[in-house]
Amino acid sequence: MTEDDMVDVSGDGELLTIGAFAARARLSAKALRLYDRLGLLAPARVDAVSGYRYYRAGQVERARLVALLRRLDMPLARIAEVLDTPEPDAAGALLAAYWADVESRFAAQRALAGYLRGRLSGRSSEMYEQFEVSLVEVPEQVIIGETRHTLAEELPVWIPAALGRLEEAAGGCGGIAAAPFVVYYADVSEESDGPAEACVPVGDGAAARAWAEGQARTRQVRARAEPARRLARTRITKAQVAAPQILAAYEAVEAWIEREGWEYDGPCREIYFADWDAAGPEDPVCDVAFPVKRA
Repeated sequence: MTEDDMVDVSGDGELLTIGAFAARARLSAKALRLYDRLGLLAPARVDAVSGYRYYRAGQVERARLVALLRRLDMPLARIAEVLDTPEPDAAGALLAAYWADVESRFAAQRALAGYLRGRLSGRSSEMYEQFEVSLVEVPEQVIIGETRHTLAEELPVWIPAALGRLEEAAGGCGGIAAAPFVVYYADVSEESDGPAEACVPVGDGAAARAWAEGQARTRQVRARAEPARRLARTRITKAQVAAPQILAAYEAVEAWIEREGWEYDGPCREIYFADWDAAGPEDPVCDVAFPVKRA
């Protein structure tokens, strides 16, 4: 390092020019300017006349950490949160939480890629063979429901929370009379937000209506009569509930409906009949179903 690489600014002590600091941090001057603009790594001093940036040697570690975290595709806001956390264990926990999210997303994308390979290669019928479809008659029932516009990524949080609220309320509405279910009135995906309705059948219609009328308007809740229906359904395991596996179950039922000459008679639904927390990955927990009628 030459004398030209270092300056002594009164009151600031010894500082490095941006070129010298970039070489020590193994970054480009362009990257350092970007980190400055985004508030991740500000220079120790900027000359008011020339606009030259100067850094302290002690900033090298932060610069290298920013660059390494970016190689994990970590968003800049989360990088700032990690680096500005004073406790090392807490910073490590933030990184671990971020990477767990990444691995979960990669696992879902890997499963989706496998599913799409099957479809694109014309093996859809083979995938459907693993699902046994049957008809079931469901009598008329009174339900209390909570409706929400939601994207697919929000479903794993919203469904158990909404069903939990409704199951708690069912205690004052004659109790839970049948398995809870979720009705999808329109497509719920990464781009389409439904809506969907979480439903719990209850034993006392009058009490259910009174409960619904007494609820605040912060949530779209209601009590209604669900008519008797004939459902075409397939039973899936806890592991198969995750996307994209569940898509194959829906398509298997739809293929069966077309093949057997039935017509749709209402929106599709997922019926959760098992204790989710106690169930293992291969335990049956859910029926994917479509109301049907004769063509």
